[in-house]
Amino acid sequence: MAVDPYDPESFRRDGYEVIDVLADYLAGTANREGPVLDFVSPAELLEQWPADFSIEQTVRLPDLTRRVIRESHHIHHPRYVGHQVSAPLPTAALAELVGAVLNNGMAEYEMGPVANVMEQRVIEWLGTALGFDDPVGGMLTSGGSVANLTALAAARQSVAGTDIWRDGVTGAEPLGILVSGQAHYSIDRAARILGLGAAGVIAVATDDQMRLDPARIADAEREAERRGRRVFAIVGSACTTSTGAFDPLDAIADYADAHGLWFHVDGAHGAVAALSPRYRHLVNGIERADSVIIDAHKMLQMPALITAVLFKRRETASLAFHQDQSYINFREEVGEYPWWDSGLRTLECTKRMMSLEIYAAVREHGTDRFRVHVESTFDLARRFAKMIDDEPDFECPVEPQANIVCFRYAPASIRDLDELQLRVRTALLASGDFYIVKTRLRGGIYLRITVINARTTDEDLRNLLAAVKAAAASTTASPH
Repeated sequence: MAVDPYDPESFRRDGYEVIDVLADYLAGTANREGPVLDFVSPAELLEQWPADFSIEQTVRLPDLTRRVIRESHHIHHPRYVGHQVSAPLPTAALAELVGAVLNNGMAEYEMGPVANVMEQRVIEWLGTALGFDDPVGGMLTSGGSVANLTALAAARQSVAGTDIWRDGVTGAEPLGILVSGQAHYSIDRAARILGLGAAGVIAVATDDQMRLDPARIADAEREAERRGRRVFAIVGSACTTSTGAFDPLDAIADYADAHGLWFHVDGAHGAVAALSPRYRHLVNGIERADSVIIDAHKMLQMPALITAVLFKRRETASLAFHQDQSYINFREEVGEYPWWDSGLRTLECTKRMMSLEIYAAVREHGTDRFRVHVESTFDLARRFAKMIDDEPDFECPVEPQANIVCFRYAPASIRDLDELQLRVRTALLASGDFYIVKTRLRGGIYLRITVINARTTDEDLRNLLAAVKAAAASTTASPH
């Protein structure tokens, strides 16, 4: 007889077993067991996972979980120092399970009452941390790309003399956004989705530390005017993806105020510096922004994807998306900001209960847990940069400001340093001992790490430098 998929006892049995498997996995990665990634080519892995689905049960979830773990990328491993993806707090993962079982949407209060209430409290907490005056507006949404799109859509709608949401872009005045040349590609993508086109994004030159140079903003705006563009917004990064550089937000805010521009801060990774008295100076001026985004699945140690979009003026949070549907009971009350109906302000309608994960983690661990994480990872990145400086044949192109460090192995005997970095990374990937990524700066290829796992230590990073040297020595390319 087929098992009832809703049978509580089957769920209880499988759930206990899956939790045991995951707990063993967390213990193993904490002890640095196994590789960070056991790399297999895409074609080979696809062959190993045939689509031989059956009308009968062929595998139990606990058994599938064991296999999925073996063949996955192990972000909880302390030697994962690759992309900006957190090793999520187990509390948050369990809260996600609760939300998945309840499956309350968040478009309107009646669909997800407690989810919308928790979201409001999370937004208030983050807004206060940034220094926004009450009442702050905002919402949670599915990732930084959607969040940047949401904020810039609100910015576009705020432009005087136009209502693109109602009238469309046909016949509208060409608009433009000023942004650092080091900004995340999601800004460019958002601009194109909003109908600005490639010419609607005007790059502002950066300084020698890869930060937006305030002295060059006026030049960029003149370039926009030459293109026939009316600039309506300027974007600051806190921090950039490539190097972790923090743009000078106070100076950008000065320019935005003087020229009537919407000031948006892409703080997906680094806006959490506001949680730390030691590093708060990196985001001085963020409290003057019209909008800010924060990826909780980066430095707030949440599972992906959860991003907060915050608006200094609460009423502007509803500018991006606004319409009524007969089957949604949006309860807009005259004179009151409808914080309880998330769907009024987000791209999503059936939004999962993402607020539960943050709320549960903050309640379980306290806000100081996140300050400690910011400070410990930022501190470790600085110590790693010092290790690089102390090592012969290594170089660091920019001093790290956040927990992102770029470096390369550059022995004098090697002329093609770009090719060497690629070979080193390929060797590290094949060994599985570490997972690091690469980036291109000033025309050259550099290795890049993000110290984002709370269990990564100084010894791990010293071993990384040794592994880089060993990988370089093990390759067969001639030194020319």
